[in-house]
Amino acid sequence: MTIISWIILGLLAGAIAKFLLPGRDPGGLIGTTLIGVAGAFIGGWISARWMDHPITKDFYDGTTWAAAIGGSLVLLVAYRLLFGNSRS
Repeated sequence: MTIISWIILGLLAGAIAKFLLPGRDPGGLIGTTLIGVAGAFIGGWISARWMDHPITKDFYDGTTWAAAIGGSLVLLVAYRLLFGNSRS
């Protein structure tokens, strides 16, 4: 997949993570989107590095999507724990 595909996958993974974990985010829509993109990269890297599942070139691979959404969820939870009380 190209870098553009990873960004699109990250945007969608961030939206799905936000849907699965509703509530107020300290960063709003842009922060959640950036977390989704970063989560897609991190989830893909973890999947390829330690879970012995190399990332395929197929955009519709279920494992790639699961890794991206999982990475986004982890980053979203960590972000909320670190910066959740910064807004009034």
